[in-house]
Amino acid sequence: MADFKLKIRRFDPESGEPAYWGDFDVDLPPERSVLDGILQVKDREDASIGIRCSCRAAICGSCGVRINGKSALACNTRIGEAAERARDGAITIEPMGNMPVVKDLITDMEAVHWKKVRRVVPWLLPAEEPPEHSEYIVPAEAMLDVTQAMACIHCGVCVSACLSMEVDPHFIGPAALAKAYRFVGDPRDGAEEERLKDLAEDPHGIYDCTHCFACVEVCPKDVAPMNQIMRLRRRATGDHGIKDDNNGYGHEKAFVNLIEKYGTLHEAQLLPRSFGDGSLVKGQIEPGAVKQLIESLPTALRGLKSGKVTPKKALLHPKLPDQDQVRRVFSEVESKDDRVELNLYIVGESGGEEAEA
Repeated sequence: MADFKLKIRRFDPESGEPAYWGDFDVDLPPERSVLDGILQVKDREDASIGIRCSCRAAICGSCGVRINGKSALACNTRIGEAAERARDGAITIEPMGNMPVVKDLITDMEAVHWKKVRRVVPWLLPAEEPPEHSEYIVPAEAMLDVTQAMACIHCGVCVSACLSMEVDPHFIGPAALAKAYRFVGDPRDGAEEERLKDLAEDPHGIYDCTHCFACVEVCPKDVAPMNQIMRLRRRATGDHGIKDDNNGYGHEKAFVNLIEKYGTLHEAQLLPRSFGDGSLVKGQIEPGAVKQLIESLPTALRGLKSGKVTPKKALLHPKLPDQDQVRRVFSEVESKDDRVELNLYIVGESGGEEAEA
């Protein structure tokens, strides 16, 4: 048995008092969970501590909190390992971020998480009438692409860690968008293009993600929500050519075209090409694109002032010495009839025959 110190953030809205920290000592083996420590405190010292939990086995997803500043399931975090990462030897435990706090470690999942999940229409929209005397039969291999998204237990940990949601609370969020891919990728669903267009046109949709990887790092079930968001983008642009008002399509085309041409990113051309659906000329002459470029002038001027962008860099951008090899990669990938999506939930991080296909 070992002694551990817990520093639990307390908040009771009914008291009218501000949040404060409560310090507690627990006596547990290091392999036990942080949730066990919280429950020991609740049992022995203060029964008023609010914590939501159920299975205690990382299945129900109800005990999401922030431990030492990082979002996690309390039942899935060993108390000994948490103590090793703690500052000043005390394990700090707070409610999840990006959601209103109900009491202590309990957050209002309905106000944010479930509201956003409902936003993406989380049920099948069949392409045809269901069979009269049988169920839909789908080949097992056709479902492999969505198994990773299906593993989500809706704990909200990724929502808590999402940096985009901190800046834009209206962002649909990693959990809901991962759920969206679960149906976009399902061969039984008949509304793939409509779903993708809806999420691409929404200013708080698939192009609001900033690729910070926070949701990937904290997900207890390896759903990798950011990967699912990238899949939604590839389907929207590559499979359906959806040109959205958020310039997500144009930005992707601009980025890819510049790397293919130069090998490195020509940042001075990225903005006009993005507004021009990947074309530099179109981005400089099309009225709608010109309007957006003019609106972006303050950003460009700040870049010039800081020295990040110079007139020379804006006009000239060197190609890599072995740029032919970069183009060869593009040619090899584009020559394939089908796009291979690597699902690490199935093939594992080391890959295998499936990953080499």
